[in-house]
Amino acid sequence: MANRIIDWLETKMPDAASFGLKILISILIFYVGVKLIRWMVKLLSQSMDKAGIDKGVNTFICSLSKILLYCILVFNIATQYGVTESSVAALMASAGLTIGLGLQEGLKNLAGGVMILIFKPFLVGDYIIDNNTGCEGTVVKIEICYTTLASTDNKRIVVPNGALSNSSVTNVTARDLRLLEIKIGISYDSNLQCAKQLLENMLEQEPGILSDKEKVVFVDELTDNSMILGLRAWVKTEEYWRIRWNLNEKIKIAFDENQIRMANSRLEVRVNGNMPQKTE
Repeated sequence: MANRIIDWLETKMPDAASFGLKILISILIFYVGVKLIRWMVKLLSQSMDKAGIDKGVNTFICSLSKILLYCILVFNIATQYGVTESSVAALMASAGLTIGLGLQEGLKNLAGGVMILIFKPFLVGDYIIDNNTGCEGTVVKIEICYTTLASTDNKRIVVPNGALSNSSVTNVTARDLRLLEIKIGISYDSNLQCAKQLLENMLEQEPGILSDKEKVVFVDELTDNSMILGLRAWVKTEEYWRIRWNLNEKIKIAFDENQIRMANSRLEVRVNGNMPQKTE
């Protein structure tokens, strides 16, 4: 019995040693390959940065290149174990079909990412609003399947590219200038001309308002219980919210100082069948 075991070991040992050596070589090749892939992707990213290529395109191409290079690495290692190229190709084709059927949403996101990079509805650094989901924020990066946004309170929002490419997206910062519009309701017993003059003075005195663009104060609507005044002016996009908040505060203070009452909604209340009593 012992002799049989010894003979079997002597017979199989060279094959086992050869197989173990192949495994060690494969591990070494994979380790070196991973390092090389990382270096190549980094070099590719730096080259595109120097060429002035958009950051979103840069991220997308680097992600896609990394996946392709890993596939080539695994393919080369598999052929070292006697697996033929045709067998690997057939296996990859069948695996691709199976994965494609199971990951239709992922493929939709991949196609959406390509569409975003081709047509450029937004770029890295733009502030966008997804009108279908309500997600909004500054675009941080555009990857193969997902776009990452940073909200105003620094939350990380990941939106599928398929959803973005098939929905209405508002690019808030696509232009350098933005139209500022504010509407205020005042009561009918307030001095209309005085209110308009106050708003016109504010537009003239506000340093962030662009003086070479149209500035207008108007009566937008006459409702049942108020006059709706409006103002429009052009501002730089990055100054929009600061100027809007500043004007809102100034309007309230100026109207209070000049006895111009802001409109309140009215409610009719009937008590024991008596005539309606109006309250403000």
